[in-house]
Amino acid sequence: MERARRDLTELVAMRSVADPRRFPAEECLRAAEWTADAFTEAGVPCKLYETPDGSQAVIGHRPGPEGAPTVLLYSHYDVQPPGDGWRTSPWELTERDGRWYGRGAADCKGNIVMHLTALRAAEPRVGVKIVIEGSEEQGTDGLERLLDQDPELFRADAIVIGDTGNLAVGVPTFTTCLRGQANVVVTVTTMRGALHSGMYGGAAPDALAALVHMLGTLRDAAGNTTVQGLPGDQRWDGAQYPLERFREDAGILDGVAVTGTGTIADMLWARPALTVLGIDCPPVAGSVAAVQPTARARLNLRIPPGIDPQDACEALAAHLKAAAPWHSRVEVEAESLGRPFLARTGGPAYSAMTAALTEAYGQKVVTRGQGGSIPLCGAFQGHFPDAEIMLMGVEEPRALIHAADESVDPSEIENLALAEAIFLQGPHRT
Repeated sequence: MERARRDLTELVAMRSVADPRRFPAEECLRAAEWTADAFTEAGVPCKLYETPDGSQAVIGHRPGPEGAPTVLLYSHYDVQPPGDGWRTSPWELTERDGRWYGRGAADCKGNIVMHLTALRAAEPRVGVKIVIEGSEEQGTDGLERLLDQDPELFRADAIVIGDTGNLAVGVPTFTTCLRGQANVVVTVTTMRGALHSGMYGGAAPDALAALVHMLGTLRDAAGNTTVQGLPGDQRWDGAQYPLERFREDAGILDGVAVTGTGTIADMLWARPALTVLGIDCPPVAGSVAAVQPTARARLNLRIPPGIDPQDACEALAAHLKAAAPWHSRVEVEAESLGRPFLARTGGPAYSAMTAALTEAYGQKVVTRGQGGSIPLCGAFQGHFPDAEIMLMGVEEPRALIHAADESVDPSEIENLALAEAIFLQGPHRT
């Protein structure tokens, strides 16, 4: 664990945001080279592969004994921009109250260190492939396109996606489903130009008011998402998310209700969820007394397994157009689609990893879903339908990934690395 801390300290110090408009591209290259060198030193020779989006992926292979299965270990070294509100520098690993703080400490440099620590602790009796992505946070699908071009580079019997986390610290958890998504931009237009609200307000069709009305139809009074044509009553049958823990994890203010009529797990992992990401309209500061001729919103629709993202996108577009008042002109532009993912959990790799997690943590493994999407999971599933894909990692709720003061509990790195080491040694380890 001392080595793990040194590794994470060095990785967090690299400002590896995969956006050269804001951060030097050399920082990502430095993180990629560091990662390749570290895995090579840990026993899996790695090198850099340029993906079609220009990012560098770290890929390596250590063959196993003849007839042994191959396990692929995945994570990503790129991180979200730091944002504001940090108590300490986002680029310096800092310990506070037993947790390690820094951008990427959990998502996903902590998971890289988990893989490295496991390899240093074990003598794998399986083949091992390493795939560490360099542009996951930007969603530019560079690695997916490299997979399409050269699937043999990635072929494996079991794939461990180190980019999720436990239900809580100390609770070993598989993420067995991921919601997909459909992002759209909706534009409402009603007039040729803005009009004085005193002279024309009341009869002039206000495009911003039309948009607000349309957005209001996407949820009912309880907060359930209500896109026409999409089911909204699905149930989650895995581990539940206690209400009070969710309120604390989400930072919901006292007296404010959670939304939806299902359980927290139903709402997060089993049902569609519509989020308004942004609205283009005059800001409050500097606004004038005028009826607006146009308004625009960017929407994110999360969808559970069983719903096709193209179908969901079309349903959302149809709903918005049908809900437009006053015969307003509505344009809906599809921005991006992501497939949901549902893991197969009955195979030998899942059984072996379940036993390893139970041994490492000393308690029963639970399953959960995740509202976020990892498009690569669907791509792996499409190319390798017989492979067992397991999602796990160090990103439990207190990690605050993507937010200020992101952190990792070092016990999660320790326990998950131990479980992975046990798994890689196989059933006849000594």
